[in-house]
Amino acid sequence: MLRHFKDTSTLYLEIVDYPGEWLLDLPMLAQDYLSWSRQMTGLLQGQRGEWSAKWRQLCQGLDPLAPADENRLAEIAAAWTAYLHQCKQQGLHFIQPGRFVLPGDMAGAPALQFFPWPDVDAHGESILAQADKHTNAGMLRERFNYYCEKVVKGFYKNHFLRFDRQIVLVDCLQPLNSGPQAFNDMRLALTQLMQSFHYGQRTLFRRLFSPVIDKLLFAATKADHVTVDQHANMVSLLQQLIQDAWQNAAFEGISMDCLGLASVQATTSGLIDVNGEKIPALRGNRLSDGTPLTVYPGEVPARLPGQAFWDSQGFQFEAFRPQVMDVDKPLPHIRLDAALEFLIGDKLR
Repeated sequence: MLRHFKDTSTLYLEIVDYPGEWLLDLPMLAQDYLSWSRQMTGLLQGQRGEWSAKWRQLCQGLDPLAPADENRLAEIAAAWTAYLHQCKQQGLHFIQPGRFVLPGDMAGAPALQFFPWPDVDAHGESILAQADKHTNAGMLRERFNYYCEKVVKGFYKNHFLRFDRQIVLVDCLQPLNSGPQAFNDMRLALTQLMQSFHYGQRTLFRRLFSPVIDKLLFAATKADHVTVDQHANMVSLLQQLIQDAWQNAAFEGISMDCLGLASVQATTSGLIDVNGEKIPALRGNRLSDGTPLTVYPGEVPARLPGQAFWDSQGFQFEAFRPQVMDVDKPLPHIRLDAALEFLIGDKLR
C-alpha cells in the first residue's frame, strides 16, 4: 500500500535455490515405510535391476524380526546409496531418498542409513508393520519415519512457508539424449512430484505447509542448446509432462506459465547451407574441450515421444560452455526477462 503514497519504495527479494533431489522427497510424506518399499523395489527392472545387484545380494537372509544389526544395516544402506548414485550418473531422475545423493551437512548421519525392505510379501505386511523398533525391520521403519518427519518436513517448513512465487526448472533435453528409460524416469519423477505438489485446500502440500504461492512458472532449461525453431516444441513437451499440475493450478486460481529458458546463452543461432538448402544451426564451443562446433541437434518432439521417435533417434544435443564476455557487458540470455516479468513484474509496478 505504501508504494501508492510515495515516489519510491523498496522491494526485498529473497531467492532460495534448493536441489531438485530434495524436492523429489516430498511424495514420501504420503507413504508409510512399507508402501514406499514396494514402490522402490518395483522399480528394480532392467538397468535399475543391474545397478542394484549388490544391494539385493547384501539383503539376502536379512531377518526382519532379528535384533537390529546396525553395522549390517549401515552396509546395506551404503549399497543402496551407491545404487542411487549410479542412477543419477546414468541420467535418471526418480531418486529417493534425495538426501542420499546430496546429503549436505547430514553426510554419515544415522538418519540416512535406511533402505526399502527388499521383499514385503515374503514376510507379510502386517508382521513387518508391527515389528519392534529394535528389530531390523523396525529400525528401518523408524529411520524412514524420522527422515520424513524431521528432514523432509523440516526442509519444507523452513523454506516453503515464506514462498509466494516459485519457478521449477526442468531439463527435458538430457533425458531425450539418454534414451527412453531416462525420459520415462523423468516423466515418472514429475508425475510423482506433481501429485503431491498441488496447492489445493485438501491436498497434502496444503495440509502440511499452508503455502501462499500464487504464481508458478515451469521453465524448460537449456533453450540455447536447441535451434530457435524448436523452442515451441520444447515448451509444448514440457506442458505435456506437467499437464495434470497445469489443470490443477488453473482450478485453484494460481497463475501459471511455461516457457523455454537459458539464464546464460552459450550459443548463437543461424542458418547454414547443406547441399544448397538452408537449415537452422547452433554455433558454440563444446563444454568438455572448447572445440568450436556448428550443429543441428535435431527436432524436439512436441508431444510425449512414442517408440517411433526412439527408433529413429534423430536428436543429439551437445553441452556448450558459456561464451567469453567482456566484464562490463551483460550476460546474454533467452527469456530470463520474461521469467522475471511473470514472477515479480507486478511487484515492481
